[in-house]
Amino acid sequence: MNDRKGPARPFDIRLVIGGLFTVYGVVVTVAGITASDEDLAKAQGININLWTGLGMLALGVLFLAWLRLRPAAPPRRGEEPDGK
Repeated sequence: MNDRKGPARPFDIRLVIGGLFTVYGVVVTVAGITASDEDLAKAQGININLWTGLGMLALGVLFLAWLRLRPAAPPRRGEEPDGK
């Protein structure tokens, strides 16, 4: 019995990390796409914003997929958190 809307779900750290990395990844990727030639010259021709943004976006989506595929199960009533 896997309840996906239990009390543990809103406090899962994977949601926070995945959401932040996804949002920041989109922002940095857009900054990389709109980079000028002067910005590229500063980074020796490597579009570091684009590559970093894509990496952050991939990591954020990975965390969100992990949350979706393996949701945290809420603790059952009457059980202690350490399993005793």
